Amino acid sequence: MSANRSPAEPAPADKAPGPFEKLAQVLMASCLGVMALAVFVNVVLRYGFGSGIVASEELSRLLFVWMVFIGAAAAYPAGEHMAFTSLAGLLARRPLAFALLSALIRLLVIAACAMLAWGAWQQVVVGMGSRSVVLAYPAALLPLPAFLCAVAIGVMAFIELIQRKPLDLGHGAEVE
Repeated sequence: MSANRSPAEPAPADKAPGPFEKLAQVLMASCLGVMALAVFVNVVLRYGFGSGIVASEELSRLLFVWMVFIGAAAAYPAGEHMAFTSLAGLLARRPLAFALLSALIRLLVIAACAMLAWGAWQQVVVGMGSRSVVLAYPAALLPLPAFLCAVAIGVMAFIELIQRKPLDLGHGAEVE
């Protein structure tokens, strides 16, 4: 956020994506492309030839889970997660109250990420001892992106907390 702009003003929309955002976009596009191709080929084989690729559904499910959590992690620094800005918008002109609210929100985000990471890690540990039915990949690969996403968002929120970065109320959409 620039020094000339108040926290309630939207961020410039013409900001170039950083390397993390580019990597996330490439990974999500790759997941989506492979999913679309696998499902399309499976549908053509099932309806055209009476057979299909058994692994298609399992692969699509795994890639979808990874795509969702990569997108969630990439959306955080861009400020694209759902935000209820009514109270924060009212406090934007009161610097101390706004700073305290920003810190409280970041602490809540970190706490939620810690709980998600803890639960996801428990599922990763459980999944290490089993394999998927068709592709035989370790079942730990399904909850792993939730763990990685929670850690990534938690670290980003912690850095913003330490830097005392004020909330950016301009989410590129309507502010309540």
